Amino acid sequence: MEETLHGSPSPDSLKEVDHLNYEEISDNEKARIEGTVWRKLDRWVLPVCTLFYLLSFLDRSNIANARVAGMQTSLKMTNYQYSIALTMTYVPYIAAEFPSLLLLKYVGPQRMLPTMVTIWGLVATMQGIVTSYSGLLVCRFFLGLMEGGLFPGLVLYMSLFYPRERLQIRVATFFASASLSGAFSGLLAAAIMNINGKGGKPGWAWIFILEGIFTFLFGFMAFFVLPNSPATARFLSMKERSYVIAKLKADGAVAGDDKNDRFSWIEVIRCCQSVHVWMLAPVLFFLGTILYGLAYFEPSIVAGLGYTGNQAQLMSAPPFAVAFVVSMITAVISDRYGCRGFMIIFFSLCNLIGFVMFYASKSNHIRYGSLFLTVTGTYCGAPPVITWVANNSAPHVRRATSVAIAFSMTNAGGILATWLLGTLSLAPNYIKATVTFIIMSTLMVVLSSINLAYLWRQNCLKQERRQFVAKENEPEGLGDKSAWFVYNL
Repeated sequence: MEETLHGSPSPDSLKEVDHLNYEEISDNEKARIEGTVWRKLDRWVLPVCTLFYLLSFLDRSNIANARVAGMQTSLKMTNYQYSIALTMTYVPYIAAEFPSLLLLKYVGPQRMLPTMVTIWGLVATMQGIVTSYSGLLVCRFFLGLMEGGLFPGLVLYMSLFYPRERLQIRVATFFASASLSGAFSGLLAAAIMNINGKGGKPGWAWIFILEGIFTFLFGFMAFFVLPNSPATARFLSMKERSYVIAKLKADGAVAGDDKNDRFSWIEVIRCCQSVHVWMLAPVLFFLGTILYGLAYFEPSIVAGLGYTGNQAQLMSAPPFAVAFVVSMITAVISDRYGCRGFMIIFFSLCNLIGFVMFYASKSNHIRYGSLFLTVTGTYCGAPPVITWVANNSAPHVRRATSVAIAFSMTNAGGILATWLLGTLSLAPNYIKATVTFIIMSTLMVVLSSINLAYLWRQNCLKQERRQFVAKENEPEGLGDKSAWFVYNL
């Protein structure tokens, strides 16, 4: 099959797969392929994406465990300087997101995604050998620069393999690894602290070194495993490739005409005119603030509840473990019934209840229990809102732009979180932060409800338009504005 210079399938090769093979597949074979092809993708594509994001979140947030393990004291850092170090990660992180998505199209995910993982694995390891605060700042900057395009790149990459109704369970799977990394991070940190002093390095340094080395090795291995697209996936037969591409085009996940998936500034502008994207932008900002606040400060919050040392590391794990299980269950429900909006509203209410409990109670036991609601609400609310944005944007460039906007807002919230809990709110009560999170959770419920009503109304209007215009008579390039593109609710 003909391929482009960068390993992506050429338009001619896609047409070859699409037209020469799909028409030759019998109905019985299509039924058989439907039962096997998604499982093949789940075996070859999903595990790599899941580990990519788990390692990304682990390497970015293990600084919280290193802090509890003594990093802040060793490097003579104040709380203000700790917040600066966290912020230093997010400035290049946000700046890298949109350019990374454009590069992903031209370089190809098979090369770009493993390259990013391998380089940040080296940078993450370097954090363990720094001896000064300035050295840590340099490492955090390059860590953010390399990680910036990963999560939006993974969402975009997955949308090139799975139809819209199958996407959230996959996005939830690798996003749930963020909550799993929160659990692992505490358990790993507690185990790694046992080699405190080995090689002349303190335990917090070994947290960075060992976890960073694993990331580097896995990133290098992924060069030989990750496929570029369904059209070039070696583990799929020609008929299976044809079937997947046909399903994606029928679903609107990729353009029916390959030229509509090429980069165009017009599509970027059209995305910026999408009401539903900007309706969810503040929701993503609020969610990002809460999510990264918990990711970076949950071990410190637990330590403020009376747990110390390794006990604090261990007790920080259970809320994330529960979030992982709930996320997987609710993702199946969301994909089965197409209820993205309702899921966001439900988990925002969980957040609201949890933060009210933390604010109103003085009992450490109740406050610890509230973490199960807030961590679960936040980490289970993120997959449906990200999938909601991606599902309702087409063609490729419009989707890429909407995903970039979504993650820029989420990570801008991460910057606020580093200051809100780092210096503006004093431990152990975090009063200002908790009140802010209560307000944000309330607004997430309101805005998600408005967006749900807006999309429902747009679907009703599209249904009326379909009675008067045939699909083939519509102008080209409408994407998600087409009367035949039904918004996911």
